[in-house]
Amino acid sequence: MKELMLGNEAVARGAYEGACAFGSGYPGTPSTEILEYLAPYEEVVVQWAPNEKVGLEVAMGVSMAGARALVTMKHVGLNVAADPFFSACYMGVGGGLVVVSADDPAMHSSQNEQDNRWLAKAAKALMIEPADAEEARWMTRAAFALSEEFDSPVLLRLTTRICHQTGVVNLEDPEPRPEGKYKKDIPKFVLLPGHARLRRHEVEKRLLAATALGNDSDRWNPIFPGGGDVGVITSGVAYDYVRETLPAASILKLGLTHPLPLERIKKFAASVKKVIVVEELDPYLEEQVRAAGVAAEGASLRPYFGELNLPLVEEMLLGEAKEKVTISLADVEIPRRPPTMCPGCGHRPIFKVLRDKRIRVMGDIGCYTLGALKPLGAMESCLCMGGSIGMAEGLDRFGGEGVSGRVVGVIGDSTFFHSGLTGLIDLVVNGSSATILILDNGTTAMTGAQPHPGSGVDIRGGEAPRLDPAEACRGVGVKRLVVVDPYDMDNFEQVLEEELAAPEVSVIIARAPCVLNESVVFAPAVELDLEKCNDCGLCIRVGCMAIRVVGGRPEILADLCNGCGVCADVCPEEALAIPEPAET
Repeated sequence: MKELMLGNEAVARGAYEGACAFGSGYPGTPSTEILEYLAPYEEVVVQWAPNEKVGLEVAMGVSMAGARALVTMKHVGLNVAADPFFSACYMGVGGGLVVVSADDPAMHSSQNEQDNRWLAKAAKALMIEPADAEEARWMTRAAFALSEEFDSPVLLRLTTRICHQTGVVNLEDPEPRPEGKYKKDIPKFVLLPGHARLRRHEVEKRLLAATALGNDSDRWNPIFPGGGDVGVITSGVAYDYVRETLPAASILKLGLTHPLPLERIKKFAASVKKVIVVEELDPYLEEQVRAAGVAAEGASLRPYFGELNLPLVEEMLLGEAKEKVTISLADVEIPRRPPTMCPGCGHRPIFKVLRDKRIRVMGDIGCYTLGALKPLGAMESCLCMGGSIGMAEGLDRFGGEGVSGRVVGVIGDSTFFHSGLTGLIDLVVNGSSATILILDNGTTAMTGAQPHPGSGVDIRGGEAPRLDPAEACRGVGVKRLVVVDPYDMDNFEQVLEEELAAPEVSVIIARAPCVLNESVVFAPAVELDLEKCNDCGLCIRVGCMAIRVVGGRPEILADLCNGCGVCADVCPEEALAIPEPAET
């Protein structure tokens, strides 16, 4: 049976077919949908974790019990999970353990472009890379057995174009689900230095055995003989571009990319006159191929950053891109559409106040990162998940005149539970006077409204315990805490000034549900009286996509406006107003 599937859906299908018992992770583009597609398989326990580290640690416990587990994250999420990931590679597994790293070449939705193939090499983990949706299915399915055979976590390295491509997938019956059985093994599972030194030898034996598999395996590392003098070594989505560019070429397609099958690579290279390595991001394959004594080129033929695409690969292999039939947009006027917050979003009035008060805002990862863009332009940093709190502490302490005492760390509720608590503890115990602003909309909005510990629901929509960020703050020693309505800008401004002046840590929680929540209902669209309007532009500076300028004058787009009233609040001429509800 065949079915058209998204790459992420195919990974979920492969996990189900591979008798996976448990799935966890933290939502992050481009990996988010994997767990969402896994959740409907009732045989699998599926849950969101507060962060990637916790997700992997729970999965390690599942593996110790002898059951199979899957953990999903985007590439920067593996940084968060790196501590248990590196040690897990020494510890080994019970039941098969598959760790998904979804890399994001070209940074479509990420703050960096790191290539996580290096982390597999550094951690000494097995790594596999599918080239399409069908390979995403069967490789995920096979990865659990591979993990158990070599006593190693397997890193399933995806990229955006694998996660989000659609392809035909072959559906197979799931494997029989093994009965998990915990076996106590102190030297294996307790990584005291004495035990870890012994496990280090086991890791090396595993890598040698996995290298032998890669050298001999036509399934994991197939060679496609062809004509011509050029042979191409490639992996992942790059293979698809190579095959389309040179359908008759000799190609070595690597599916098991750590450890690399260097003997197979040398054998392939000996069959051609010239070797070109086609890969995205860093020259991970190329450097190791060249170090093994194979003359190869690749990185010098392509840009040093960003995704590959067909024209780029054609230039690499043919010297120039083939002529393509395209629709010319040169004469079409396309409006600029920068990313922006939704109409009525509760983050907008918060950033409007922060901008107008000239507050130094240390930002974080979430929808509210858009507060850095004009016309709001209120955010001055965005480093990593949870980074806003520590950065606010440091800038407030050493910012000097005009900065110290005017610093706010802004973080969302999901990010706060992910990695904000430890930073907040640091503020408390080290006597900081920084002010932290938690934007609490009850969901992980940026990645598609996935639940988090403060949402009160689980991944399947069932009821779950709800943790209150306010209680968590008080629990770590915060004494000054105020909850505000973000739409009441006057009150928020007053509270902000009071908390900035406080000599100790203070937390403000701006609480309002995400406007995409079905239960959120505002008033009818705001009405504009142009006779009262003096074209001051204050409503435009709110940055709402429901307000535009036509002929130099503002106009309300009623089909977008949901009547939150922020623009009316800032209008000094009362030209904007929320209409009175109709009498019934």
